[in-house]
Amino acid sequence: MSAVLSNQPVAVAPKRSQGVWAASWRRLKSDKLGVFSMIVVALSLLLVLAAGVGLVAGDWQKETGVPNAPPTFMGPAPAEDMGAIAQPKGPNVDLSDIDPLAPKYAEWSERAKQYKTEDAPRAQTLAFGADRLGRDVLAKAIKGAEISIMVGLLAALVATVIGTVLGALSGFYGGKVGDFLEWVYNVFTAMPNILLIFAFAVVFGRGVMPVVMILGLAGWTGIYRLVRAEFMKHSVREYVRSAEAIGASKNSRMFKHILPNVSHVALVQLSLHVVGFIKSEVILSYLGLGVSVDQVSWGTMLAEAQSELILGYWWQLAAVTGFMAVFVTAFALFTDALRDALDPKLRGLE
Repeated sequence: MSAVLSNQPVAVAPKRSQGVWAASWRRLKSDKLGVFSMIVVALSLLLVLAAGVGLVAGDWQKETGVPNAPPTFMGPAPAEDMGAIAQPKGPNVDLSDIDPLAPKYAEWSERAKQYKTEDAPRAQTLAFGADRLGRDVLAKAIKGAEISIMVGLLAALVATVIGTVLGALSGFYGGKVGDFLEWVYNVFTAMPNILLIFAFAVVFGRGVMPVVMILGLAGWTGIYRLVRAEFMKHSVREYVRSAEAIGASKNSRMFKHILPNVSHVALVQLSLHVVGFIKSEVILSYLGLGVSVDQVSWGTMLAEAQSELILGYWWQLAAVTGFMAVFVTAFALFTDALRDALDPKLRGLE
């Protein structure tokens, strides 16, 4: 009896297939450069969040150093010798006969001392130097990162939502709806993108939210084309036809069946547009079409650094360039790693 039982095949539970997002996360973790860039991006976003709530760089407008104070490693700037002014010799001249107000000068001087306010001592050097007003360049760079990165993220989100919704409608419905949306797409792509951005900038004006709307309205076209092509391809596949056969509505087929399968395209395009929109915001602010004058961004810092560089004060330019280079490079590398991890052609490859 035992021999008969031992010869029977043992049922093995089927191995559960790994989900799409779990497989993508596993591939992303295997990319060391992608993980490192993701950590840099996460730390940068935490710094931006801390600046937004006032934990860091909240006093960026405070004049803590002397004007154009150099970085600490350079040491304090040498004192300027203006030359000694020769004092006249001889007894003081009585000006009471010439100036009838001369006897009052001493009294007024004593009264003025009562109302005289003493300025707080300013630092001769700062970690990253100071600008022409004595404001800390490091605090300005952190506060500028908050504005520039926030604009890039929000504008990319606006462009992704617009492009995804319009692409889904055009690709799924086709017909007159698709023709009308194609006409809208052609209108937006008929002129150069930079001219379209400048035209929107004149209409919306300056400020953070106007810049977000400008970049979002000018940057949705590329996402629209990709999402439209994906919806056209998936709308005729068997799983969508099966959903239609069991009575699923059009909206259900669009957003519950097709959209999850093409979401990786929108996600990758979202991350790609963040870098481009940060650069666009820097250009707009540099040209005076971006954030308002009472705010600071990487673009306004570059505009200030242009005039300071002529006088030999290079540290503000170096600080904003370094912050931009680190974040933009890390985000670009993270985007490449994310695109490879979400690529459906790589699913199932070990």
